Amino acid sequence: MTLIGIVIQLAPIGVAALLFTLTAQLGWDVLVLLGRYVFVVVLGLAIHQFVVYSLTVRLLGGMNPITFFRGITEAMLTAFSTASSNATLPTSIRVAEEKLHLPPAISRFVLTIGSTANQNGTALFEGVTVLFLAQFYGVELGLGQQALVVFICILGGIGTAGVPAGSLPVIALILGMVHVPVEGIGIILAVDRFLDMCRTTLNVTGDLAAAVVVSRGETRPVE
Repeated sequence: MTLIGIVIQLAPIGVAALLFTLTAQLGWDVLVLLGRYVFVVVLGLAIHQFVVYSLTVRLLGGMNPITFFRGITEAMLTAFSTASSNATLPTSIRVAEEKLHLPPAISRFVLTIGSTANQNGTALFEGVTVLFLAQFYGVELGLGQQALVVFICILGGIGTAGVPAGSLPVIALILGMVHVPVEGIGIILAVDRFLDMCRTTLNVTGDLAAAVVVSRGETRPVE
């Protein structure tokens, strides 16, 4: 824990040095590319958050999407501020029971598993990041490699730890598999905190949406 604390304290200095080096070598265009990258990630997360989950809750969960999002506002804010699915879990359980009125036995089971095994936002982020870095370094990925990236990202979304920046080791693994320079992670570190907050919000929303769907399909009485 002491070592992790030292790394966290030094991280802003390292990120600043990486950005300075990249800007000096590539010019201000790298900042424009980073801006486009952030826009694509946030757009993808927003579509999944407000379109896919709204349809899921309405069609499979039988709940009005407006009612759903109003009920989980506190959990979304907690997820955005902490960037940790695990830290948001107590809040998610409380809003599921008090705001969405889901059966405790079902909501607690689904949300506990979902905090580490249902991270759709993380999978989406990892895929976009790998493709962005591949294009940045001029590495052309064939259809087979792109399919491999999608598959690994899905697995990463299932097994990634629900802590801040928990997806970065998975991204490093994927970059090595498709022969993209692993040090490219340094390019996205400057914006990763904000994107981590956004994708964690999507992860938590997905867990709660899954709890709504499972609760509707559970017909047996809950003791």
